[in-house]
Amino acid sequence: MDMQWHDCHHSALTAQQLYTLLALRNQVFIVEQNCPYQDIDGQDLTAENRHILGYLDGKLLAYARLLTPTLEASPVSIGRVIVSEEARGLKLGYRLMEQALNSCERHWPQRAVYLSAQAHLEGFYARLGFRAVTEVYLEDNIPHLGMQKA
Repeated sequence: MDMQWHDCHHSALTAQQLYTLLALRNQVFIVEQNCPYQDIDGQDLTAENRHILGYLDGKLLAYARLLTPTLEASPVSIGRVIVSEEARGLKLGYRLMEQALNSCERHWPQRAVYLSAQAHLEGFYARLGFRAVTEVYLEDNIPHLGMQKA
């Protein structure tokens, strides 16, 4: 499978890319997970935030958002990690996270990386070197836990 990966600063996103990534996030996080929440949170187009997009045959199948550390000692934050429903089972989650972690190291070297993981994915993220740093908590009525990679 020949995925095409794009690591875009928010200012480099085309209108079509932005529309497509927001549509994918809406489909997975709001419709599929039946979880109404405010996905467009004002962070997509600010600071030095980046977007990792994975395409196959011109279709967006994988996506993650990287948020700029807010303080000197703050970690980079990876969020909105998605593999589209039609591509699940193809191990794209690992490839997506590899792209995201490489981008974090390239743009924010030596920074810890944090994510708010859905609790059922703790094992997936643990295999990537993340460890739980919080207890399980509810975020939009879905169990999550904070995880960090040094």
